[in-house]
Amino acid sequence: MTLVGSAADVAARATGLRKPVGTPNVVDPSSLNWLYITYNTVEELVRVTPGGKTRPAAMLAYKWRSPVVLDVWLRPRNRFQSGRAVTTGSVVQAFTEQQRWSSPHPPGTQFNVDKRTRLDVLSPHRLRFTLPERDGALVGKLRAMHIMDARFWEDLGFGYARDESTGEGHW
Repeated sequence: MTLVGSAADVAARATGLRKPVGTPNVVDPSSLNWLYITYNTVEELVRVTPGGKTRPAAMLAYKWRSPVVLDVWLRPRNRFQSGRAVTTGSVVQAFTEQQRWSSPHPPGTQFNVDKRTRLDVLSPHRLRFTLPERDGALVGKLRAMHIMDARFWEDLGFGYARDESTGEGHW
């Protein structure tokens, strides 16, 4: 039984009203509905404030070790909506999957992290990005690197058949 089905059963018993039948259809005419859904269902290392400032989100802090090396510390006890922990493995999986895509960001390739970038796990809460060349926009680009629960990559995806070589779906 689904959560919606369970809630409908409870509501029908509690109110004495007839249980709803059928499938609800939601229409959202906004061309940005994908963006709202993304912002509210995935994690990112950083978020952007309404004033345009980049602030840590899933990461606790970051430090540039050199012009091409960025260390990131994950926020402890951070969890996905499923209750599973956001881990260095979650970040590596998201990075690896999205680096396969030719254009992971519908708003434009300016948000792409250079394909030659390496991501290494240094400890259970610390990662290192090693860039092939300077990219002062990397921290901002991490806003567009969506981190999903492993179930997303293993099962759900974006709801389309993915090309196994590129990970791309049909936008």
